[in-house]
Amino acid sequence: MSRISVVINTYNASQHLEKVLQSVRDFDEIVVCDMESTDDTREIAAHYGCKIVTFPKANHKSAEPARTFAIQSASSEWVLVVDADELVTPELRRVLYKVVKAPDGPAGYYIPRQNMFLGMFVRDFHFDYQLRFFIREGTEWPPYVHTFPKVQGRVERLKAGRDARLLHLMDETMHEYMAKMNEYTDNEVDKKRDKGYGVGALLWRPAWRFFKSYVMDGSFRMGTRGLIRSLMAAQYQYWLVSKIIEKRYRA
Repeated sequence: MSRISVVINTYNASQHLEKVLQSVRDFDEIVVCDMESTDDTREIAAHYGCKIVTFPKANHKSAEPARTFAIQSASSEWVLVVDADELVTPELRRVLYKVVKAPDGPAGYYIPRQNMFLGMFVRDFHFDYQLRFFIREGTEWPPYVHTFPKVQGRVERLKAGRDARLLHLMDETMHEYMAKMNEYTDNEVDKKRDKGYGVGALLWRPAWRFFKSYVMDGSFRMGTRGLIRSLMAAQYQYWLVSKIIEKRYRA
């Protein structure tokens, strides 16, 4: 039977970590890659018998620079990457152990994730798919925020029942949400600085993201929450394009 390691990147992640570790306790191995936490993250991981490795925090503002190191610290053929605020449902675990037995299957899978926003889980009509399950050998993760790993082979969306998913527990306040948007757009500027965005992108990228979120993804069904969520998605794009243009002007 193929083994599966769960890999979790952490930095001061004690808020949800115990619940997360309880949800993954039945996998073959749990690797916690800690970026020099100053809270009790490492103590919680040690209590659950995790393999703990350390990646220097330095000036990194996200986990992406540590992802490849964390993945390659695992010992199993297959790796499931879980954030320190995500739960793995029992149904997802059962499906993953089933798919790794399939002959000639993909080398990686996009996993459905259900997020929270303003105190409620986003409805079941919309999942946020993340490339989180893959063969460890040869996989690398670009050191930029909001990137997916580069998997050596074919990747597909996981085809399973709606209960086989990650549950994202992070429920940020609007202040926290906007602060993180500011940080994430800063981190994305270097990745997309050669896109040549101009006035057109200032208009169509926010408009498209609003339409996709509100209409195509069904956020309109969440009432006022959905409207706010879609406007924030549009605002993210406006900030990002504005910062890219600003950097070009200041060069």
